[in-house]
Amino acid sequence: MKKTLLAFALSAASLSAFAAKLPVVASFSIVADMTREVGGERVDVVSLVGPDQDAHVYQPSPADVKRVAAARVFVANGLGFEGWMARLTRSAGFKGVTVEAASGVKTIREAGHEGHGHGHDHGDVNPHAWHDLAAAQRYVANIEAALAKADPAGRDYYRARAGAYTARLKELDAWALKRFAAIPAARRKVLTSHDAFPYLGQRYGIRFIAPQGVSTETEASAKSVAQIVRQVKKEKVGAVFVENMADKKLLEQLSREAGVKVVGKLYADALSAPTGPAPSFAALFRHNAETLLAALQ
Repeated sequence: MKKTLLAFALSAASLSAFAAKLPVVASFSIVADMTREVGGERVDVVSLVGPDQDAHVYQPSPADVKRVAAARVFVANGLGFEGWMARLTRSAGFKGVTVEAASGVKTIREAGHEGHGHGHDHGDVNPHAWHDLAAAQRYVANIEAALAKADPAGRDYYRARAGAYTARLKELDAWALKRFAAIPAARRKVLTSHDAFPYLGQRYGIRFIAPQGVSTETEASAKSVAQIVRQVKKEKVGAVFVENMADKKLLEQLSREAGVKVVGKLYADALSAPTGPAPSFAALFRHNAETLLAALQ
């Protein structure tokens, strides 16, 4: 009788372990959403930097160290976006699978951008590659591979979900390419606060002007603000946008001095809250594209 009860208990424990979701920590909300899309019901994803929060100024907390220590997969953007990542994983003694989702993406290098303090050292590589949906498909493939490595039993499940998600991103990419191509190139000029959109600009033929550079931690000098005002007037830039996790004061100053209205909000480095217009990465891209299209047309 005792042997029967023990066997039953072991069987129940095995079933419980099998049913437990793969614990995953993602660095910020955008790669967290991609991971949930690929992982589905087999993963439990925690995002260190949440919706409408700025990963550029994030500082890991003791609670975050515990979350990383308990995870089996850590998903980051890479390309220097999370300058705090190595320090965090060391502090947590993390032994799981680390994936840099942007690995293999063709990067955009920008001369003149140095590290921005607090461990956020992008070098001369712009890390915001997810705004190019062709690059975003590489993110999905990298996340799929990492989840399958940590959870081989779910390999087919992850492959199927990644394939379906990639198909949706391809469809969205084709829609955006067609819509932006219909706008004359001379009118595709936009002013934003920091340089988060060069991949979007390169993919869809939009020129973005940004006074803060790559990181929101930097402050535009009076000289650079004056130069941008002259540039906006000279090139007849007609659209100024704020970002969901940026200080609006700088753009409001620029719009006043250049005589150009702030016409909308773009989501750069973070999703919106669930009730907002960009609660997922796909929704974020569509919102940004439709907001830009409405202004540029």
